[in-house]
Amino acid sequence: MATVTAVTPPLKAHRATEARDVTVTDPALVKRAVKAAALGNAMEWFDFGVYSYIAVTLGKVFFPSGNPTAQLLSTFGAFAAAFLVRPLGGMVFGPLGDRVGRQKVLAITMIMMAVGTFAIGLIPSYATIGVGAPLLLLAARLVQGFSTGGEYAGASTFIAEYAPDKKRGFFGSWLEFGTLAGYIGGAGLVTLMTALLSSDDLTSWGWRIPFLIAGPMGIIGLYLRMRLEETPAFAAEVEKAEADRPKVPLRELVSGQWKALLLCMGLVLVFNVTDYMLLSYMPSYLTSELKYDETHGLLVVLGVMALMMIVQPFAGALTDRVGRRPVIAAGCAGFLFLSIPALLLIRQGSLLAVGLGMGALGMLLVCFTAAMPAALPALFPTRVRYGSLSIGFNVSVSLFGGTTPLVVTALIGATGNMMMPAYYMMAAAVVGGFAVWRMAECAGRPLPGSAPAVEQR
Repeated sequence: MATVTAVTPPLKAHRATEARDVTVTDPALVKRAVKAAALGNAMEWFDFGVYSYIAVTLGKVFFPSGNPTAQLLSTFGAFAAAFLVRPLGGMVFGPLGDRVGRQKVLAITMIMMAVGTFAIGLIPSYATIGVGAPLLLLAARLVQGFSTGGEYAGASTFIAEYAPDKKRGFFGSWLEFGTLAGYIGGAGLVTLMTALLSSDDLTSWGWRIPFLIAGPMGIIGLYLRMRLEETPAFAAEVEKAEADRPKVPLRELVSGQWKALLLCMGLVLVFNVTDYMLLSYMPSYLTSELKYDETHGLLVVLGVMALMMIVQPFAGALTDRVGRRPVIAAGCAGFLFLSIPALLLIRQGSLLAVGLGMGALGMLLVCFTAAMPAALPALFPTRVRYGSLSIGFNVSVSLFGGTTPLVVTALIGATGNMMMPAYYMMAAAVVGGFAVWRMAECAGRPLPGSAPAVEQR
């Protein structure tokens, strides 16, 4: 009979045990880890969401052009610039997380994100300090982008390494539940301010409020993450080495995992292009391109996100039952064949048509938000999971996801074709479909390089 012995790594007790090659996890500890990671992610995406939803106002504050399209392009340009440094952040924080631990790095990224966002709320307008205003905005966005380079990969790795194999999809789905909660918090606050404040008040001082909230939110997030305990998988790796893990060369993170990295980039491409298209770009599309009322447009997006939150845990559990591949494949097929009909509905302009079109896209997006937090960490072994995932995830997001609002706005401006958002999502779906065809099923199986994980009864 297998002997059950306590695992006591030199980091922090994680109250998990191993029965030879089996890790038995404490359900209460798993839930606490999931909650802390998801709440931290919610705080981060509150900050990013606010920037997207208030983009039209920020264009007036920081950029002098009287052309609304040029102002919006400049604002989204600053938004996209943060994604250019995300790979650099991933190259720093990812390998560091594989060496010193996931928990420490997640605490650092939270501090930097909060500082960068809080700083935006303090920047004087272009009318006050001239060209210094957009430069300071760009600097703050670069701090945000650098810190975010270690955020998603770390949070998804943390949850995946804590969760039992048969429930990894369900627990992982709560990470994106936190993302949606952050978006809803940001959208709700912007909607409330838009409804209560005049356009002049919003432009002169009201826009600062959401960014200044980042200060206290960052303190809360830091407290939650400092209370996290290291994952059983990482602690076991450290125990094997009997010391802090040696630094893994960047070359090994890339060349040694190149097939998994390509799959990761393909999956992240379709995930993030559709995510940023729906949750970040569409509010501005409804307002600037379709001349839709700002408040009504934001309320539609808010309703779609609330619906996605309700479905999210159930979809995550579904991936544990039927597998990650079928769910992701269904999302790719849906975006390929339904993007044009959905956008045609949205372009009709009525509240019902916009709601139906956005709702259809939201339900397709759930296929990715529910499956990816469990599928992506399973592409890499424990020894390099945080580092390799950070690199693959952030390179793909930087090139394709975060640039989506800027690229689509520019394409519409250059061609005059208002259907560009649909074509862009369809192209992403083709890439994602090929990636999911090549990936192996991981539902119900141990993470590569880790012992099987079961839930304590």
